[in-house]
Amino acid sequence: MSAEFGGPGGLRGKLTRWLRGSGPTGTADDGGREALLLAAAGAGLPLAPAAYPAAGYRCSCDRVGCPTPARHPVSFAWQTQSTTDRAQIERWARHQPQANFITATGMTHDVLDVPVEAGREALDRLLGSGIEVGPVAESDDGRLLFFTLTRGTPEDEDEWWPCELDCHPETMDEHPGLRWHCRGSYVLVPPARLPGDDGRSVHWVRGPQHPLPDPLSLLEILTDECARHAGQDRDQATAAWPSRR
Repeated sequence: MSAEFGGPGGLRGKLTRWLRGSGPTGTADDGGREALLLAAAGAGLPLAPAAYPAAGYRCSCDRVGCPTPARHPVSFAWQTQSTTDRAQIERWARHQPQANFITATGMTHDVLDVPVEAGREALDRLLGSGIEVGPVAESDDGRLLFFTLTRGTPEDEDEWWPCELDCHPETMDEHPGLRWHCRGSYVLVPPARLPGDDGRSVHWVRGPQHPLPDPLSLLEILTDECARHAGQDRDQATAAWPSRR
């Protein structure tokens, strides 16, 4: 690891200080966060500002009982607002120093979102098979995010499926296996802070410098690992349930 990135004054050190933060009133950002956001935008991921953690598990938004604290965009116009424009992202990052950012899917890229255990096994298999894997992010709430090319725009608009058929950002708990974020969805882009006092975050496992792959090249192994881990969970639950005589 280079000294520029890994040293106490390098990008990793700066990012770690931002992720830990200084509580809801902290405003300092000495470059690590902004650099990573600009790298994501430079890779073609359109960004928009998002909410951030408040005290405890609360959200910075005004919504009582927010169902997705610190995980949602701040504007209802996030799909049209999302951009890769460097100057705009710099303004957002500097004027909203606590904000997380989302990236809108279905524009230039999709995201295949899987349970972290299945995702790690799949990543090892994909790399071991010589399959091109693009950017991968890990969310400390137990998900691994594989960034891919989008499906594109079919000639027949009826060929589209809306993301709600798979997962909607506010109802994702209903889809514990693989979630395909396409048009109409979004995910947090690193670096992002998650609610709680334990320093949880969304961070890159493989950075945005890796080219986006075709989603279908990853899909078989991802679905296979998701099914295998779901089967293990069922077997463990069955074994733990007391038998009836």
